[in-house]
Amino acid sequence: MREISCNAIISSIKEMCIQATHYLSDDMKSALYKGVEKEESPLGRQILEQLCENLTIAGEDMIPICQDTGMAVVFVEIGQEVHIMDGGLEDAINEGVRQGYVEGYLRKSVVSDPIERVNTQDNTPAIIHYSIVPGDRFRITLAPKGFGSENMSRVVMLKPADGIEGVKKVILETVDLAGPNACPPMVIGVGVGGDFEKCAIMAKHALTRAAGEHSSVPYVRALEEEMLDKVNRLGIGPGGLGGTVTAFAVNIETYPTHIAGLPVAVNICCHVNRHVTKEL
Repeated sequence: MREISCNAIISSIKEMCIQATHYLSDDMKSALYKGVEKEESPLGRQILEQLCENLTIAGEDMIPICQDTGMAVVFVEIGQEVHIMDGGLEDAINEGVRQGYVEGYLRKSVVSDPIERVNTQDNTPAIIHYSIVPGDRFRITLAPKGFGSENMSRVVMLKPADGIEGVKKVILETVDLAGPNACPPMVIGVGVGGDFEKCAIMAKHALTRAAGEHSSVPYVRALEEEMLDKVNRLGIGPGGLGGTVTAFAVNIETYPTHIAGLPVAVNICCHVNRHVTKEL
């Protein structure tokens, strides 16, 4: 049995909150720089160059990449042989988020009730997804999610007869409807299968996969490549002002589903696709 103290979890989450909101991961930085080279529109290229400059300033001056520092989404992989000490795991995660956002001077964007809308003043609670795995691994992925792009996301319950063409239609329609509101260039997470909530969680998790890294399932990889090409042909472009780089990546996850269903979720993220992973 491996023991992990809540204090270690708190300090890790705190550091990850500050890191994720000031520095993009290497895969996203690479996608942004490559986007400058690929973009055919002069205005689109200028916008991408400004985004690159913004990224540099954020890191050098410790200013958040985006004013919307997001709602903290946390994916936890915890081994069956791990024992959490010195408190509760969920409390520790939320305390780490609280410390990260308060001490890191990050915008607090969470309200305690969706209707009454009183700010919690510390960006808690986080959205937490747990996965129980064999062994003594303890891995945390933090993905602060801004809501300009979140509001452009959709879950659609297709019928099996809609097939893969129906899935393609949902992805393209969602991106087209999002237009400039999702702050393109985007990363598009897609979940296919499972049920209503499972496909949405898969779409969210897909955003944490490195841009440019494809599914190991041949037909899914082909679908990712086809959808990225078709999304970029929509002409939305950087900032929604036209161009050939509307998205950096389309990441798709699948799961078994019911004989009567074909659930599809599309979770859009802006160019500030923040994700940090740490193993304790």
